[in-house]
Amino acid sequence: MSPVERVNSDSPVDAVTSDDLARTRPADLHTRLDSHLTGAARAWLDQALDEAGTHPGTHGPISVWELRLAEAGRRCGAEHADAARVLILHAARADAAALTRVYQQGTAAERRAVLHALPHLVPGPDALPLVEDALRTNDTRLVAAAVGPYAARHLDPHQWRHAVLKCLFTGVPVAAVADLDRRAHADAELARMLGDYAAERTAAGRPVPADLHRVLTLTDPTATPPAPATAPGPRGTDGEES
Repeated sequence: MSPVERVNSDSPVDAVTSDDLARTRPADLHTRLDSHLTGAARAWLDQALDEAGTHPGTHGPISVWELRLAEAGRRCGAEHADAARVLILHAARADAAALTRVYQQGTAAERRAVLHALPHLVPGPDALPLVEDALRTNDTRLVAAAVGPYAARHLDPHQWRHAVLKCLFTGVPVAAVADLDRRAHADAELARMLGDYAAERTAAGRPVPADLHRVLTLTDPTATPPAPATAPGPRGTDGEES
């Protein structure tokens, strides 16, 4: 079970976990998802991906692939819907503007899919407002999706530290935070913030989350710096990962 699902699961354990959605190349994600779908669901997904690839733009008031995003839960099952939505967004070559539209108009599940799809589709910081919006919510599954590889790549130090604190505030396991070891290493300001939060909890007679101690250990400047994490990049102009 992924960190997101441990916090707030409203469906069976995903065969493709929430952590995998942002970190796995879409081609590999598709292969893994296929092995868990029924014949009818697999046929629906193949058709949805073909439609998204053939008509990536908007046709009329709403694009064909956006309709398929709304159908994914019913067609593929709740436990596979997030993965199906990420694949549809990728096939549609959704840019930051399209992802913003889907995020703003979509359900919480569709917003999660957008957040998971960001590292596959947006090379720069253009979609950071979506991450920032998710981090302002108290929806733990949105918060966990927001602190994935895209946030690790583009949030500035101040924003990133507050994202880590948000996880501690809301009970999202810090295992959901992409590239945590590297970004927390030797971060004296993060250590100060964690110390202040721990002191506040202790003064109020409340327990200090175990995850806080884990992150505080990572801020130790004498520890060996971890190697940068690798993550799939946005797709290039040839349709492959760049």
